[in-house]
Amino acid sequence: MQTFTSSRTSPPRAFPTQQRFSFSKSAEDLLAPRRYRAAWISDAHLGTRGCNATALLDFLRENDFRTLYIVGDLIDIWSLRRGIYWPQQHNDVIQKILRKARKGTRVIYIPGNHDELVTSFCGAYGNIEIKGHAIHVTASGERILIIHGHELDVVVSGSGRMKWLAFAGDLGYQFLLSLNPLINFVRRRFGLGYWSLSAYAKQTVKDAVSFIGKFEAAVAHYAERYHVDAVLCGHIHSAAIREFGKVSYYNCGDWVESCTALVEGDDGVLSLLNYQSLSANGRAGAPTKDSACPNARLASS
Repeated sequence: MQTFTSSRTSPPRAFPTQQRFSFSKSAEDLLAPRRYRAAWISDAHLGTRGCNATALLDFLRENDFRTLYIVGDLIDIWSLRRGIYWPQQHNDVIQKILRKARKGTRVIYIPGNHDELVTSFCGAYGNIEIKGHAIHVTASGERILIIHGHELDVVVSGSGRMKWLAFAGDLGYQFLLSLNPLINFVRRRFGLGYWSLSAYAKQTVKDAVSFIGKFEAAVAHYAERYHVDAVLCGHIHSAAIREFGKVSYYNCGDWVESCTALVEGDDGVLSLLNYQSLSANGRAGAPTKDSACPNARLASS
């Protein structure tokens, strides 16, 4: 696991890398969950073969939070409409979230475009709240607007022909994901590590990179109307911590490829946790530097 931290009140941002296990700690310390003031996850896409439920379960088991924000696309209803795929691990994720809510964690669920049907059930259900958006105030006083992000994606939020383009794009993305197991089977034969074709295509295709940059700027500009210090979203499966003028932009990534989450400590500092070292087949690998934060400075832990 890697940790990248950010705070508006801190000096230039530092992103220390941490190993998931430390032999200097006792077994009891290793088993005890780390506690955070808040956490944000998005785009788990439960109900699809691309979902890395193993990594997500590890994150939920190893960490506790006062507030857990689910920033959309927890369940991929688009995919489930095409065919049912729901293994036990996907059910375990839902059960783990519900168990945390029963034990006192406040869970705020902000539906995305793949689970937009959930918006019909906005309201409070015990410790679980379903909202269109939320405002989170950190321990340091930073006001953060929480949205999924599809509201600013004209392809997704549009109607008619644009909606069909969104569905077609989703099918294309799922096709690239389906090629990953075959590609990595061959790579393992040659002693190579896990590699994602869909992530590579998204990061290197000029139009995709341009779209991500414009999307991030649009989300930051959109947040200004709420008079907040920052905005946090998901949707584009690209974890990042950036500055756009006076507005900080946070994206908590996804649990299909990047396997990242944002967490807030008691000091109000936001950190990006990276569980990407768990490959698609659930086997642990060596942590690597997260390229989702290219403007970050890597610091020693």
